[in-house]
Formats: sequence, structure tokens, C-alpha cells
Amino acid sequence: MTTATQTKCACPSCSCTVNLSAAIEKDGKQYCSTACADGHPNGTGCGHAGCDCHK
Repeated sequence: MTTATQTKCACPSCSCTVNLSAAIEKDGKQYCSTACADGHPNGTGCGHAGCDCHK
């Protein structure tokens, strides 16, 4: 049996894949950044190249 080590960020508008060991966990979901986990306060993005999740 294999164990997953990556998952898609739980933010619906984010296109990032996150390593589970480095994920930000909030309400049982895995996020790639604090901005995604907090719902993009003040329009801040996750900061990863090519991702426009804050728009």
C-alpha cells in the first residue's frame, strides 16, 4: 500500500500541489500557504509562481 505525500491545495481557486509534510492544516484541510488557509485576506496570494488564486 502506498501513502500519498502530496495533495492539491484545498483553496478552490489555487492550482498548487502541496507536500503533506509542509502543508498548512486548517479545519482538517491542507493548504499550500497561510494566505490560502485564511481565505486571502487583503487580496494576498499564495506567493507561488504562476498561481493567481487571490484574484
